[in-house]
Amino acid sequence: MASLTPVHFFSHGSTMMLGEESESADYWKKCGDEALARNIQGVIIMGAHWDALNDSIQLSTNPTPGKSPVAYVNPEKYINYTLTPDLPTTNRCITLLKNEGFNVTGNPTFDWIHDVYLILIRMFPSGCPPTTLISANARYDPHFHMKMGATLRPLRKENFLIIGTGGAVHNLYRNRWAPMLKFRDNFAMETPPEDWALEFRQAVEDVITKTSGVQLRRAMTRLMKHPRFRDAHATDDHFMAALFVAGAAGDEEDADAEGVLGAESWELTNMCNSQFTFGKWKEIAV
Repeated sequence: MASLTPVHFFSHGSTMMLGEESESADYWKKCGDEALARNIQGVIIMGAHWDALNDSIQLSTNPTPGKSPVAYVNPEKYINYTLTPDLPTTNRCITLLKNEGFNVTGNPTFDWIHDVYLILIRMFPSGCPPTTLISANARYDPHFHMKMGATLRPLRKENFLIIGTGGAVHNLYRNRWAPMLKFRDNFAMETPPEDWALEFRQAVEDVITKTSGVQLRRAMTRLMKHPRFRDAHATDDHFMAALFVAGAAGDEEDADAEGVLGAESWELTNMCNSQFTFGKWKEIAV
């Protein structure tokens, strides 16, 4: 049986996560180093800030994408970082998704957004690996996004790294912004996180670390019916990447794959940036 690459669900947090040091940033770098040590073929990534209308999805086919500006971060942190679109793999993913019945097209003009390149810069500071960028769908159907991940899951057997970047607890309306806006301190915690944030954060960890295989897929979709889900996610966009990842990491073949919480950073009092990995790399022979 071919080995499977791990799958990551990363909470990218605020834009300041690109500029400030944190345990999450250290974990992203560790995951990137591990991937490079195994000579990955490329990265396939879904973010939270790009979605397509109606029943469609898109993949970026822009050969030289620009970057959307990042607030509260010195431009030197990102402006000279060269993105490396993997157009052959992008076109292959379009074909795979189309064959499964998705209404999918390429987008030749899309400029990448910080939710994606923040993670790439932190994981691979010395250079962006070949990357395929896939949109979400604006109807935010959990089963739809899970099927997207399941459709692209076979690429894990070809040494591609699948990543979803969104948020475990990500409700911008309930964050406390004053320390960041006044003092550029995104990690200030004048009070503990509120109970709704703590409760949903724990529910996400329990699902990811205590289920696997098809049970993981079922449990991840049920999280959207959790009584604290709407408190933790005022909009669904930052949770779709988690469903995409569950599709890529929740096959019967993944039944014994371990899900781990690798790092965590609370921001703005109530935003929980949990970093999860499904599965593990095989040890490198010495």
